[in-house]
Parts: sequence; C-alpha cells; structure tokens
Amino acid sequence: MGASLRPLPPRFGPTVAALHRVAEEIVAPARRPENEISLRATPGGFGTPEFEFGGAAHRVAVEGVELVHRVDGEERRAPLATLAGAGEAVAELLPAGAELDRVPLSVDPEAAGALAEWFGFGAAALQRLVELAAPAEAATIPRLWPEHFDVAVELGEETAGARANYGFSPGDGEHAEPYAYVGPWTAEVGGELWQGRGFNGAELTYAELAAAPDPAATVHEFFTTRWDLLKTKEAT
Repeated sequence: MGASLRPLPPRFGPTVAALHRVAEEIVAPARRPENEISLRATPGGFGTPEFEFGGAAHRVAVEGVELVHRVDGEERRAPLATLAGAGEAVAELLPAGAELDRVPLSVDPEAAGALAEWFGFGAAALQRLVELAAPAEAATIPRLWPEHFDVAVELGEETAGARANYGFSPGDGEHAEPYAYVGPWTAEVGGELWQGRGFNGAELTYAELAAAPDPAATVHEFFTTRWDLLKTKEAT
C-alpha cells in the first residue's frame, strides 16, 4: 500500500493564494535568464533549478514559511511575512524596478507543508509517466508553472491528436481543493471518463485520492487510462 494523503489543514486555501503570489512575484522572476520562468517541486515546497548568474551558482526556493536563496552553497533565509521583506533575500536577481508590497502574507506552516507534499506527490507521479513515454511522445520533465501554480508534464504525439497536459493543481476558481487532471490539447473528449469542471478533460479530486487505499496507484491508473484512450483515438 502506498503513502496516504492527509486531510487538508484549515488554512490551506489562503496559504496557497499567498504562496502563488510568492511564486509569481519573487521566485520565478529571480530565475535567470529572465525568459526562464518554470519552477520545480522541491523539498519543503518549490523553487528554481540551479542557475548561473554573476559568476555564482544560485538556487531560490520556498521551504515551508521561508524563502531560501542559496549562492555557491551558502544560504540566505527570509521569513515569508511580506513580499517586500522576502524579496530582500534575492534583491540582486529581481528585475530592475520590481515593486513588492508589504501586505502581510497569510502563510500557515501546516498548510505550507501540505502544499509541499501535494507538489512532491505530483512530481513523483508525473515522473513515472515520463519514464513510460516513448521517444515519439516527447514527454517533458515535471515543471511547476507559476502562472497556474501547478506541476505538470506534456506528452503524446501532437500530429496524432494525442498530446495532453497531465498535472496536479492545488485548486483554482473552479476547484476549492487540489486535483489531478488530464487536459488534451486538441482532442475533443466526452463521456464518463472526461468530466473536467471548467475545461476539456478529466479530473481526479483530492478527496477521491485521499480516500483511496493507494493514492499513487489510483492517480497512475487515472492518467494511464486517459493516455491510452488518447493514443487509440477512443477519447469519448
């Protein structure tokens, strides 16, 4: 039996909203070069891959309720109390003229931990898919996209209409809680296996995964069932 998913803490929603702002306004802009904005699920939260800037190796990450800037192995840490305060730890990396406010951030430690677990669970599940993909399906690595604040991969042959996004969201305007999803790029899908709310695709809710005896096996079956349908053009 795989690891279980714990109940979401009461402050999960506000914490996700606050950390989404941190991802968009601090962590992604700090990554160099400036056109590289994708992040990764990292221990304790999310962050950049290592990158070179100014002759030094940098990595910027959220770990729990702190922003961590590693420079050639040395750490600078700042509490996620406000964007402006946290941004001081990466000031030399942020674009010129970046304006960060001092409105208090609502980051709860327990909720931040639950989000980190969700992203870590998702990245592991997606890596398993990537390893199963054939070269022609051009699978991408699991990336965390700051705009939507989800961790996702793309895979499937685009010319065959089988390409789709496979991902894990912490929730959005249509979903109060996290969910896993499959979003086909071009295939029009329908039927009982494709019940995405607000998008053309399929979803698996956090509640469904938390109730499953083996969440990892459940989400893998969810993904591979839709993946097989798209590959065989039997999406409805």
